[in-house]
This record gives sequence, C-alpha cells and structure tokens, in this order.
Amino acid sequence: MCLQIPGGWLADRFGGKRLLGGCILLSSVISLLTPVAARFHLGVFVLLRVLSGLGNGVQFPAIHALIARWSAPMRRSVIVSLVLFGSPAGVVVGMLLSGVLCDHGFAGGWPSVFYVFGIIGCVWSATWFLLCYDSPAIHPRMSTAERQYWEKVIGTTDLASRPPTPWRKMLTSVPVWALAVAFFANDWSFFTVVSCIPMFMHDVLGFDMTKNGTFSALPFLAAVTIIPTGWCSDWLRSSGRLSTTVVRKICCVTEFVLTGCMLIVDGYSGCNRALAVAVMFFAMGCMHISFSIIVTNQLDLAPLHAGKIMGLTTFVSTLAQIAAPHVVGALTYHRSTRFEWQIIFFLAAGIYAVSAIVFVIFGSGKLQNWAGMPGIHDTRVEQQLYGDTVNHQ
Repeated sequence: MCLQIPGGWLADRFGGKRLLGGCILLSSVISLLTPVAARFHLGVFVLLRVLSGLGNGVQFPAIHALIARWSAPMRRSVIVSLVLFGSPAGVVVGMLLSGVLCDHGFAGGWPSVFYVFGIIGCVWSATWFLLCYDSPAIHPRMSTAERQYWEKVIGTTDLASRPPTPWRKMLTSVPVWALAVAFFANDWSFFTVVSCIPMFMHDVLGFDMTKNGTFSALPFLAAVTIIPTGWCSDWLRSSGRLSTTVVRKICCVTEFVLTGCMLIVDGYSGCNRALAVAVMFFAMGCMHISFSIIVTNQLDLAPLHAGKIMGLTTFVSTLAQIAAPHVVGALTYHRSTRFEWQIIFFLAAGIYAVSAIVFVIFGSGKLQNWAGMPGIHDTRVEQQLYGDTVNHQ
C-alpha cells in the first residue's frame, strides 16, 4: 500500500519493465520460501508476506506506465481489458489448482501450492526480462514499419517523454478523486468475493475443499465480459457516437447497479447451491463491465502520468482491499450464516450506489490540462487521438 504512489512515480520516470518484472520475481521467490517460513517461525512468515505486499505495491502503476506507451489512445479500453483478463483467469486457475493441491498435492498438500506458483512466477519473470521493453522507442528488434506506426499513433515525443509531475494539480483534481472513489467501491466488492467467497461456499453452502475450489473459481469465468466491454467502449468512442466521458460513466453505473443487485439476490438464494453459484457467476460478469473502464480512466486523464494516478487510485482502493475482508471477518466471527452474509452483500451494494453517484457527477474521460502531453496543441488532432477535448477547468 505504501509503495503505490512512489511506485507510480518510479514507473513514469524510469519505465515499468524492471518494476513489474521485479515485483513478480520477488513474489515468486517469497512463495517458494513461505512453507519453510511458516514452519520455522510466525514472525518470519509475516515478514515474508509484508515483503510480498510491498513488491505488489508497484504492480499496477508499472503496468499503466507500459500501457501508456504501448497502446493507441483510441484502443486503450480493449488493450487494458486483455491485460486485466489475466487477473481473473489467474484466480480461476489458482483456485482450481489450489483446491486440488491442498487435497492431493506433494509436500503435505498446502505447501505444494506455494511451490508450484513460485516456480511458474520465476519462469515468467525470466521470460519478461528477456522480451519486454519500456517503450517502442527503445525496442531493439522493432522493424522500421512498426516504429513508424507507433510514432504515428502516439507521437515521437510521447514515446520517450518523462515530463515533471504536476503534483498539486493532480492531487487536487476532482476527476482523479472521483475515479479513486469508484476504484474503492469496485475493489471492496471484488475482494469481498475473492477473499471470502470460499468461506461462503463452505459455511453456507457446505462444499468440501475440492468442490469449494471448483465452485469458488467458477464465477470468475464470467470475467470474460471484460473483453467485449472494452471493445464496445472503444467502438463507441472511435466512431464518434459517444464521448469518452459518457462511455466511462455509462459502463460504471451499469456495473455498479447490476452487481449490487446480484449480490443482494445471492444473499437471499438460501441453501440452493446451483442458484447461489449461478447468481455469483452473473455478479462477477457484471462486476467486470466497468473494471477495465475504471482502470483505463487514468490513461484518459493524463497518459504520461498514468502510473502515478494509478498509484494514487490504487492506494485508495487498497483501503478497500484491507477493510473488506476484515469487515467480513468481524460480521462472521461468531456465526457465518446466511443472515450475516446478507448484511455483507447489502453493505457492498450500498458502497456501489454511493460511488456511482460520485462518479457520474464528478468523473471525466477528458484529457486534463495538466497532463503534459507535448505536441497536443491542435484540438482536431487531440480529438482524433484522445476522443475528447482537453478539460481546462
């Protein structure tokens, strides 16, 4: 949490390749050491988890710094959708594989989960460092035609530009804070589901560990909606049918309202396993309607500062990531029955409703006047590249 904003500054200033690769490598090594640490001493185990959290603090800012320089402005929704789809896909694979490994894995069951994912992460990190570069401008194996394409859609200066950070304007920007509120709401519900749905499946629906892993993972398959949503958003923007601001707000409100309703319905599904899993499946599908939009909005406001804005908004959303499981734990500490889960789902729906109102009133998809985009002086050029005019307010 404490490295989100510094991580965003480092990513925008020095590039996201080393930060993201180092983050994954650190987490992978810690995963390999976790079973030994858990048996050795609780303090060592906690220290490793803290180090892993610190490393993950720079992950999203680093990704955004890379996307800002590796995506055409009018195609960023679908690019972000494809990138973010890896997260729920990883949750699906992780839950399925973890449930099986806990019951049938080597090294006593649960330790095999950490060993398997740690090895996969180390292999991925080695591949990343060999193949990835911070921007097209410094890629050594890019053809002349490819380089000319990137210079055309992004601009020669933008590819390598590292402008100074307008901290005061960014920290007092109303659209930035509206985005942070929306991000908070989205992560509250998402991490309530990610962290606590296995407990709901076990305590309320009575699934054993293997079935728990399978059915807890099933709703995350609905995250595939993130890809058509991103494509549709870019289609609406590029065709001129709707402005970027309107598209962002429509997607945000649609997701927040539908997901909130689905969570409330799930609380009243009783002990009907099939209905509860089906409703959670639709809730996760709705949840990802705006997820790519919320994460893309940093690039709308100020592409060259997207890492820092991502760091700021993720810092706020991390509060939800921390608070949501604690609230669930507090409400289910003495009893984990359907009634307690109804309260949990109503709370998530209420947070969604308030955040939707805030984003509709104060959110924006316009390039901000402090964005520091060199060469963007002609309004027609700006509209062609970014879809909206600059917000000079």
